[in-house]
Amino acid sequence: MTDRYDATPKKSRSGNSSNDLDSTFSKGAPTARNLDGDAVPAIDVRSLEKRYGEIEAVKGISFQVATGEVFAFLGPNGAGKTTTIRMLCTLTKPTAGSATIGGFDVVRQPTAVRRRIGLVFQEPTLDQQLTAEENLRFHAVLYRVPHEEVETRIERVLKLVDLLDRRQDLVSTFSGGMARRLEIARGMLHTPTVLFLDEPTIGLDPQTRALMWEDVLRLRNEEGVTVFLTTHYMDEAEYADRIAIIDHGSIVALDTPDELKRKVGSDTVELTTSDDGLATSNLEAKGFKVKIGEENIVVFAENGEQQVTSIIETAAVPIQNVRVHRPNLDDVFLHFTGRQIREGHNERAFPMQFRGFGRR
Repeated sequence: MTDRYDATPKKSRSGNSSNDLDSTFSKGAPTARNLDGDAVPAIDVRSLEKRYGEIEAVKGISFQVATGEVFAFLGPNGAGKTTTIRMLCTLTKPTAGSATIGGFDVVRQPTAVRRRIGLVFQEPTLDQQLTAEENLRFHAVLYRVPHEEVETRIERVLKLVDLLDRRQDLVSTFSGGMARRLEIARGMLHTPTVLFLDEPTIGLDPQTRALMWEDVLRLRNEEGVTVFLTTHYMDEAEYADRIAIIDHGSIVALDTPDELKRKVGSDTVELTTSDDGLATSNLEAKGFKVKIGEENIVVFAENGEQQVTSIIETAAVPIQNVRVHRPNLDDVFLHFTGRQIREGHNERAFPMQFRGFGRR
């Protein structure tokens, strides 16, 4: 099965530059290159499938993620987001298809893949009875971080998520947002090239989500990390360079947020008038596309805000109210799936057991 979209990565909004890092904190594994010397994608997925018995959780999806890109998988619960992450992180073997991380196959080379990825699970996995620093030191042991680098790495990742002053505090005293940021720091401790975030801000309030995203974007901008996240929050997906909309196991659209909105259609200008019939006739006579609603008329226009004055003058009737609406990601999801994203929240979730992930 093939998906109907352009899977070729577009240039990241952040560009290709990244700040130099301290010599004591490496960027992790070097970028993989093919036989021609060209850099391979950070993530390369081809016709990936996962079936549980007769149920197809993921249906032959294909896409690429460029190095340094923030890539979002947007869809409701049960759409196949977490199943995809499980396959990319070597936690579940695909039924068919292939996937590589930095050129390393997730099935044939799982150890090499795990060295290059960090993962923040959907469910909390920190030890509540340990301090922030103790949680990080335990992770350093699991990933065999060189002893002489542990202290420097812990200090750096805690600075990145603004938790350096809480390093000696028990995790049980942390708020939900602080614990999430610590999990991101832990995921970065072994210097991965790709960071996977599975519903990273679920259960957090909007302000805390925004603060956490400052940390995530700082990681991308300062460390050059590729970020792959799953989410059902529209505002969260806006942070991504590109978004793949997944529904019932298939990718139904993939592009930048702005391009996805453009594909939905024009801005709309909603007018409440004293005479909808006359206003509609006047506007259509001048070439405007108009739809008559129950309480107003809707005018379709590119750059709606700039055309408001012209539309009002052309309508040539008294106007009680004007509202300009630009397509958003809710409109995008509705356009490509035929339903609101919240309508899918009670769909069947597929088996997942994340605990026990480590370097093997």
